[in-house]
Amino acid sequence: MAPSSPSSTTAPGRRNVRRRSSALGHGPWTPYLYILPAFVVYGAFMLYPLIRAAQFSLYEWDAISPAVFVGFQNYVDLASNEELRSAFVHAFVLIFFYSVLPVVVGLVIAAILNRAAVKGMTFFRTVIFLPQVIAMVVVAIAWTRIYASDGSLNDLLRILGLDGVTRAWLGDYTFALPAVGLIGTWVQTGLVTILLLAGMGRIPRDLYEAARLDGAGAIREFLAVTLPAVRGEVAVALTLTIVAALKTFDLIYMTTRGGPGTSTTVPSYQVYYQAFQLGQIGTASAIGVTLTVLIFGINLIVNRVAEERE
Repeated sequence: MAPSSPSSTTAPGRRNVRRRSSALGHGPWTPYLYILPAFVVYGAFMLYPLIRAAQFSLYEWDAISPAVFVGFQNYVDLASNEELRSAFVHAFVLIFFYSVLPVVVGLVIAAILNRAAVKGMTFFRTVIFLPQVIAMVVVAIAWTRIYASDGSLNDLLRILGLDGVTRAWLGDYTFALPAVGLIGTWVQTGLVTILLLAGMGRIPRDLYEAARLDGAGAIREFLAVTLPAVRGEVAVALTLTIVAALKTFDLIYMTTRGGPGTSTTVPSYQVYYQAFQLGQIGTASAIGVTLTVLIFGINLIVNRVAEERE
């Protein structure tokens, strides 16, 4: 009898392997099974609370009495209430201090450090990133002391002979919000600088050499080579800092409590104030949902613009 060919003996074995693989779950639904645990956690702690908040925003409820359905009245009140509208205006002001200013300053610092040979770069990166790892409560308490009437800032101004400029910065209606915003600038600049340094470190040195051969100076080199190469990192930095600006709560709570008056109130603080101080759960939920949509929309625009330019 003729011996069996190799293909006739191996083919059944391969079919058995395929059957066992299919039995072990290597089917079209396998990728979804891998992400199912993470999705369950995300749905339980993110999606479900968001859906419930959207539901609460359609009711007038104080968490004790029976809820009364009012439809979109809470959103109408949000649009017509000057105090609540000003909270969103203040949030946009903080975007400048939390996001725009740190990105500009971070670009300059990162470009200088990337261009110059700086010794102890690891130590410098650690120091500049330090505000990110310090609890915001600690940061707020430290800066509250700096901004106090007898604090370090006013002491410095007096030394410089600027006694007329000194004031209780966090108690001034005009300067309280910029003072809080500068704290955000100090905190976010380190994060932005580290992100941009990482991006600049991946730029081939040949591009810089070619630019210098063409007679490009430091500014032209930055505009032509560095800035286009780190566009992705800039988009990430803007996304992170804009989210931080719009959802800031602990800094406002620890420094001004929204004061003086309502000059530093922001949406996230209004969520707390409306829900836990006034007992208006529906209004607080409407503010939270509006803030979520606003954050999503702004970051969608930022990332879309970055993708189109790439």
